[in-house]
Amino acid sequence: MLRTHFAKRLFSSTIARRDTLAFVETANGAVSPAAWSALSAAKEFGKPVTAILAGPDAAENAAEVSKKDGVLKVLVASDGRYSHLLAEELAPLFKNVIEGNGYTHFVAPASAVGKSVVPRLGALLDVQPVSDIVKVLGEDTFVRPIYAGNALATVKTSDKLVLASVRASAFPAVGDASSAAPIEEVSGVDSGNRTTFVSEQLVKSERPELGSAARVVAGGRGLKNKETFDALMEPLAGKLNAAIGASRAAVDAGYCDNSLQVGQTGKIVAPELYVAVGISGAIQHLAGMKDAKTIVAINKDPEAAIFNVADIGLVADLNEALPELTEKL
Repeated sequence: MLRTHFAKRLFSSTIARRDTLAFVETANGAVSPAAWSALSAAKEFGKPVTAILAGPDAAENAAEVSKKDGVLKVLVASDGRYSHLLAEELAPLFKNVIEGNGYTHFVAPASAVGKSVVPRLGALLDVQPVSDIVKVLGEDTFVRPIYAGNALATVKTSDKLVLASVRASAFPAVGDASSAAPIEEVSGVDSGNRTTFVSEQLVKSERPELGSAARVVAGGRGLKNKETFDALMEPLAGKLNAAIGASRAAVDAGYCDNSLQVGQTGKIVAPELYVAVGISGAIQHLAGMKDAKTIVAINKDPEAAIFNVADIGLVADLNEALPELTEKL
């Protein structure tokens, strides 16, 4: 009798260990760099992770994901309805997988897709999500930025199911495992969704991807116009092999595409080197780049707020300083 009781408890404990479901986002046929950080954060819950990929390219990337540290299993939803990662389609899928397997945690990168999916999933499951976490203190306790990143709040959730989005720049990419985890196909879920995908406009660039680049050069309103932005920023980025970013003021003025915006309402970056050119340093912009390892600021206004966070500051006319800097590089 004792032996049977022990066997049942051991079996139950083994099943309960697989309690974290992590969404691995893919883009342009490859795993998004933010997804590797989300897996790293999921691992910090202290228990094995089940990764889930969705879309026609999910199967192609599943093998790579299965070889990551802490991943117990990989689920693949290859149904065509997930081609464009619409939140209206993904949320019912995740709800079905979570409820069908008893997961206690769900993690997604705080990307455009993640920020759309997690709140919708929270509504379907009647759970309050914890957004944009930068540190894991425990299974139910996290650190997240508030007030545009000027303060950090430690939050604890009382929900039995924890939904969290992860700020990619706060976590390193997950490492490799010694062996591959099993891969399992899951069926699509009828969402009853009335939203349909119409079209997309992709901005292609030979530059490194802004969200994961080791070096970023960003321009602001001080560049005056699109012609000056292109003429000064492109050569500098080329010499540094850097991604190009911009402040919201530059994006709103039409100097560059809005996909290059860095800040509270844009991309959050934490590169090794961040060069801010003609950027005043509004609090919303600082929220997106102040975690960079080395910040270089070039601005003709010595009172510009950007100098308060810069490691190296140059008070100069950018029209003269940038060509000289580019030439010497």
